[in-house]
Amino acid sequence: MDENLTYLPDSSDLASQLGEKDGIKEKLLRMCRQNKLAAASAIIIFIIILMAVLAPVIAPYGESEQDLLNRLQGPSVAHWFGTDELGRDVFTRILYGARVSLTIGILPSIIALVVGVTLGLLAGYMGGWVDYLIMRVADVMLSIPSLLLAMVVMYTLGSSTMTLFIALSMVNWASVARVVRSHTLSLKESEYVEAARSIGVSKWSIMFRHIMPNCIPSLIVLFTLNIPSAILSESSLSFLGIGVQPPQASWGLMVNQAKEFLFTTPWLCLAPCLSIMVVVLAFNFLGDGLRDVLDPYMKTQ
Repeated sequence: MDENLTYLPDSSDLASQLGEKDGIKEKLLRMCRQNKLAAASAIIIFIIILMAVLAPVIAPYGESEQDLLNRLQGPSVAHWFGTDELGRDVFTRILYGARVSLTIGILPSIIALVVGVTLGLLAGYMGGWVDYLIMRVADVMLSIPSLLLAMVVMYTLGSSTMTLFIALSMVNWASVARVVRSHTLSLKESEYVEAARSIGVSKWSIMFRHIMPNCIPSLIVLFTLNIPSAILSESSLSFLGIGVQPPQASWGLMVNQAKEFLFTTPWLCLAPCLSIMVVVLAFNFLGDGLRDVLDPYMKTQ
């Protein structure tokens, strides 16, 4: 049988697929109407990302611009969040720190998503020793606390932004792989997969063109929930001094540098802590809202 032959679903299958696509859009719109908290969280995330991207334009001062004559100043018109121990504007540092914290939160989550989807599809579709090997490795990864594993990687490879990317990418793929494997096991014996297999469609095409699209709603939820976890891990590692290194700005690093002035100038610690809290809560609320409308296992009817 010719492997280049494209599998064409019958009219009922095509109609159901088109209906599912429209259904997702309708569910998202319904979420915005019914779950005001999730909709507000999406707006907050968009505003924060926009401010991070436009930080060089919005920031009133340079990222590392120092004014030692005005060090440890309180909030004022000139310095909305005050100044730190080197006279740097805290609001400016928050904007530039958002770029680092969001990038380190989002990119490792994307890498973990790609790795988890690939391994989950292989484990669920291939079965046998491939499934056993991948799942046992995933079990080991899930048995180790994610922050502890990231610390081991950072201490082994050294403290840098690149090793932080590697460490955070390693801690979230296992949960993604298990979810994708579960979907693959339930879908690989379905009629449309059997039809594609019978006309000679390759295994890779079946996995990535016919099975993976059915996992997208769950993957969207996992992605939005993995981002705050990565941001918290980055902030924790930077607070411990093994994450982002000076002079680069990061919310966790700013908390670390401000802890010595906690009782004298609390605004230094308050600003980055509130930033972390707002972003993490916004992503969590958005993820919960998406899970309610996209995850089929959450349906009550």
